[in-house]
Amino acid sequence: MTAAGSGPRQADEHREEGTPHSAAVAALLAGAAALGGFLFGYDSSVINGTVDALKREFGLGGFAVGFVVSAALLGCAAGAWFAGPLSDRIGRVRVMLIAAGLFVVSSLGSALAFSAVDLTVWRLVGGLAIGAASVIAPAYIAEIAPAELRGRLGSLQQMAIVLGIFAALVVDYAIARVSDGGATGTFPWGGGAWRWMFASAVVPAVMYGVIATTIPESPRYLVKKHETARARQVLLRVMGRGDVDVKITEITRSIASDRPVRLGDLRGGRLGLMPIVWAGILLSVFQQFVGINVIFYYSSSLWQAVGFSENDAMLTSVINSIVNVAFTLVAIALVDRIGRRPLLLAGAAGMAASLGTLTVCFATAPVVDGAPHLGGVAGPVALVAANVFVASFAATWGPVVWVMLGEMFNNFIRASALAVAAASQWLANWVVTTTFPGISGFSLGLAYGLYTLFSILAFLFVLRAVPETKGRELEDMDDLASPRAARAKGRAARPPIG
Repeated sequence: MTAAGSGPRQADEHREEGTPHSAAVAALLAGAAALGGFLFGYDSSVINGTVDALKREFGLGGFAVGFVVSAALLGCAAGAWFAGPLSDRIGRVRVMLIAAGLFVVSSLGSALAFSAVDLTVWRLVGGLAIGAASVIAPAYIAEIAPAELRGRLGSLQQMAIVLGIFAALVVDYAIARVSDGGATGTFPWGGGAWRWMFASAVVPAVMYGVIATTIPESPRYLVKKHETARARQVLLRVMGRGDVDVKITEITRSIASDRPVRLGDLRGGRLGLMPIVWAGILLSVFQQFVGINVIFYYSSSLWQAVGFSENDAMLTSVINSIVNVAFTLVAIALVDRIGRRPLLLAGAAGMAASLGTLTVCFATAPVVDGAPHLGGVAGPVALVAANVFVASFAATWGPVVWVMLGEMFNNFIRASALAVAAASQWLANWVVTTTFPGISGFSLGLAYGLYTLFSILAFLFVLRAVPETKGRELEDMDDLASPRAARAKGRAARPPIG
């Protein structure tokens, strides 16, 4: 390994340090941490199959449904905001255990809800757990993964999320199929089908809690707490033949202080924050403003609204989720080969094209009973465009943003900066999820036109302001510069001609 302070250390300079065994250990630890992402995806998507049942059960209108569905996202923002500082105080693993407990409580409370008000409260509790898991998993994975594997292992978080989404949609579909009256009917064991959909989240929540007790604490957290012996043991497991003492020295130097991280440490000269923190916030916001969660929260209701039967609509949602899983595998294969920025740029272009197609389909469809009706050519075109949109997101912005949030901040500010970026992501998600029923009730074409615009803006943002993090050690993230700043620096360093 290059000596500390000798400049950025690229992954190919030290690939020989690891061993197949140490790489396997790192992958297992990353996979265990990423189970929080599975719960994140499961809990946030399980409500998809319950939307129409909740409307009927509690007599909810469009904006009321949007608020109940999105209530968890407010909890997510709070959970993400506090998880970073809390994990710096009590450790990454303890926060995982707290999140697992909150998941269990939320699932049972939602299943037993007797009004829209207490259901909203239980969804908020679940949101706290989702928000915490969304911060802790990428931070933990980035801190135990070797640089040459960090992109692929960081992508496990998104793979776990999409598998959680897929599992929730399959369970919703299965429960609706065996229930008398579908999602709005009665489950064979008694009680409303929608209640069993919520209760099903208890199983993965318990599994997450049990597995979290088996993984070691982050070595960077241990060094920060002066538990060097324990940190050395963990690093030996994930580095193999690497020089653990040099690594610990580098971590100590990069942390630079043993006081707790404060949000004030994120302040800088760009509108009150460091430029890199703004980059993380805007990556998070654009990831949500393209409207991806409209597909996973409302797709069953959406496809029914444009003429599909309940079974066909729920099956279509499952197909969307299969596409999501398949193209997340593409991202895992590519993220460490071609880099983060090329994937983000390609994904934004693909999303803009597919969302533009959906905009045209919905805006030009004939209105039947107050809703656009997709028939003839428009129906299949819209289905293909929706799946191209999901594929474009899954192969790029879905996993890559989480990878970058886990690695783009230096060691000292990582947990708190990630918390701020993730909280911004959940607030953006809440805005999209809350407003979609109202906007789509007025015009689906308008809703998807807005998401198309944000995809275009996301492309421009990455092109101008997002740095590449491929192959860099976490200790070198202080040297990151935006593409525009890097070009300016390169011009300044160039000798004058003549």
